[in-house]
Amino acid sequence: MVTTVLIANRGEIALRVVRTCRELGLRTVAVYSTADRDSAVVRQADRAIHIGPAPSGRSYLSIPAIIEAARLGGADAIHPGYGFLSENPDLAEVCEAEGLTFVGPPSGVLERLGDKAVARAMMVAAGLPLLPGSHTALDHADEARAFADSIGYPVIIKAAAGGGGRGMRIVVQPEEFLRAYTETRASAQAVFGDGRVYVERYLPSARHVEIQVLFDQYGNGVHLGARDCSVQRRHQKLVEETPAPGLPAELVERMGRDALRGTGAAGFVGAGTVEFLVDPDGDYYFMEVNCRLQVEHPVTEMVTGIDIVAEQFRVAAGEKLDLTQDAVQPRGAALECRINAEDPARAFAPTPGVLEECHLPGGPFVRVDSHAFPGYRIPAMYDSLLAKLVVWAPDRDGALRRMRAALEELRLAGPGVSTTVPFLRQVLDDSRFRSATHDTSLADALRQSAPPGPGSQAR
Repeated sequence: MVTTVLIANRGEIALRVVRTCRELGLRTVAVYSTADRDSAVVRQADRAIHIGPAPSGRSYLSIPAIIEAARLGGADAIHPGYGFLSENPDLAEVCEAEGLTFVGPPSGVLERLGDKAVARAMMVAAGLPLLPGSHTALDHADEARAFADSIGYPVIIKAAAGGGGRGMRIVVQPEEFLRAYTETRASAQAVFGDGRVYVERYLPSARHVEIQVLFDQYGNGVHLGARDCSVQRRHQKLVEETPAPGLPAELVERMGRDALRGTGAAGFVGAGTVEFLVDPDGDYYFMEVNCRLQVEHPVTEMVTGIDIVAEQFRVAAGEKLDLTQDAVQPRGAALECRINAEDPARAFAPTPGVLEECHLPGGPFVRVDSHAFPGYRIPAMYDSLLAKLVVWAPDRDGALRRMRAALEELRLAGPGVSTTVPFLRQVLDDSRFRSATHDTSLADALRQSAPPGPGSQAR
């Protein structure tokens, strides 16, 4: 039985997990680097343990430091949040060996689905639709180039161990391939410690749609509907919403069944997300499985009333899902905007600094997941996410109006600090987004046509 949870993360997700633990009557142990000694989660957790200096490789990514902190804090479970070690099979394996409950899939599942090339092969075997692409890693440049030529351009080269929108390059012309292949392998080795890559056909006009799934340890699974995550910069999401607007219910249900079949065949346990691309003709293709909590999970919680983190803990404790597919009845529409400390006018470059002003919006059906506070020093070495602004309304039009009002109320400012708020207003006002005719190219098109001006520093 789990009694004390170490949260192997930082920022808003660490606070998010603390809050659910408190509701479940679980004690919490936060970990922090030197850069985060004054963070909000240090104050909110029952205990906080320093695990190393600011560089994440010597703190949040150090498995020995995490395990030692769990021992010191008397934790019997580790929740990894998202990012950092959340999909690391080594951490899950060490937890299994040390008798700690890892709040996530077993190490074997993480290893299989974390290798994107292996995951593709597994989904092919499960009957999911995929874009033309390699089912194994391509270790030689000539072999990779020949394969790309055979499936046709444009193609996208992806790191087999990649995730979070990193480790990929788009190639439009054959003569660009070899350089992009070499660069992708080098960056994959540097970022993920694994230089293997695979190649697949690239859809220049597509929507990014994902299915949230939950599985218990006994093979029971449900999906919680679809999220649209098409507004992205550098393959990383800025706006997410559910239900995915404009998609027929029958299409979403087929995607949901495929997501359950694919993850079920892999022996999945816990909360995860199956990501798809949907083309203009309504055909969809498997991309990858994220074996962790997603940044955008709150929109699904808002429409279903299901606390996904609480479900993670119940599954990890060996309980059966008390949900059936028929019982999952989403209501209304929810929208999430990621408020990052970035300057859209400078290609979304991070803008670390001190927040002198921090006013978070409120009101009916407005949720803000944030670790920011007045005087908070935004570090340069971590993700730039400051807050997730989430709203719910009975329909999408109401959610758009509520989000626009909430963005107007939000104040995050400090010397040299810019945020994505002005750009998010552009997205919400764009006719393509409002009519749900946008795709993954929208953010780039907006930035190139009308980049935000100096006002991005004000809020």
